[in-house]
Amino acid sequence: MFSMTIPISSEGGHTSFHNNVPDPVTSGAELPTFKFELEKSQGRVDGASYGKEATVAQLPISKDIAGVSMRMEQGVMRELHWHATAAEWGFVTEGRVRTTVIDPAGCSETNDFEAGDLWYFPRGHGHVIETLGKDLCHFILVFDNGYFSEFGTFSISDWIGHAPKELLAKNFGVPASTFDSFPKQEVYFARGNIPPEIPARPLQGWKPPPLTHKYSLLSQKPFETFPGGIEWRVDGSQFPISTTMTGVVLEMEPGALRELHWHPNASEWQYVLSGQLCVTLFGSKGRWRQETFSKGDVGYIPQGMGHSLENVGTETVRVLIVFNNAHYQTIDLSQWIAGNPTDILATNFGQDPSVFEKFPRKDVFMTK
Repeated sequence: MFSMTIPISSEGGHTSFHNNVPDPVTSGAELPTFKFELEKSQGRVDGASYGKEATVAQLPISKDIAGVSMRMEQGVMRELHWHATAAEWGFVTEGRVRTTVIDPAGCSETNDFEAGDLWYFPRGHGHVIETLGKDLCHFILVFDNGYFSEFGTFSISDWIGHAPKELLAKNFGVPASTFDSFPKQEVYFARGNIPPEIPARPLQGWKPPPLTHKYSLLSQKPFETFPGGIEWRVDGSQFPISTTMTGVVLEMEPGALRELHWHPNASEWQYVLSGQLCVTLFGSKGRWRQETFSKGDVGYIPQGMGHSLENVGTETVRVLIVFNNAHYQTIDLSQWIAGNPTDILATNFGQDPSVFEKFPRKDVFMTK
């Protein structure tokens, strides 16, 4: 199952496959953990605002994708910054936020987001995130590089605070004394007034980019509805600026199973929004590992490895899933079986051909 509307490309995915280099983390006799309790980690805390990250430092298996849980209070801004080594895919789970982003052509876009909306900022594009209104906001950030750390971003206060004032004066055409009271260290979380409900006009005036950075995922019609659940999905065909990532929100009823499958072209990063989820990972050579996830936990599936997701709790599971490829691909076990004649299946498993007459004739994807 994959999107037919954009061409297959090698963009995204695990670069080590290009040289068939074994990953020492996943090539041992036993599979390593693929779970990290993100919301239970310490992270960076400032009052009631925080940023908590999951990179290869916290979850060594997660080499392709890193993630951050961020909460911000009223009047708090994640200051102007950029990421030199990763694109950013953001999903709002609570409250309202505003982003302003600038691209290399000097175009800037300001957008307001609420729960269920998402953004994508290409690698190196400068941006800022503001809390709107009086309520706390919470969002999940996903980066297409597992080695990327949120706490190593290029921040504007850090740069200006350490550049010679004479250099800054020449750069901006203002007196050097202008910068006497500027912060001398990275601000990270800036604090001020609640932003106006209507975004203010940029200094340069309005200069919108050709592609928007915003997509309202959960307000769209679900991509597919199955016995046991619902899938919302957005890839590069619906959201063209998102050239390296695909996003999915999967809703699963108690007892529902996202069947055994694998993704040929991407690794998978999971954040549990609600419920209790059991994930089973298959790594060849008889190796498999099972982990149970609760709200706030992160999971990671390396590219090409077989896995399944099952709701083992009594409440509905919602899980945010992000892939490091803008072109979605999956091969499901039911789909693979259905794609073969009974004589091949009978020989492969040493069974009578009649056994497979009872198997599904098409892709199941999710069942209950």
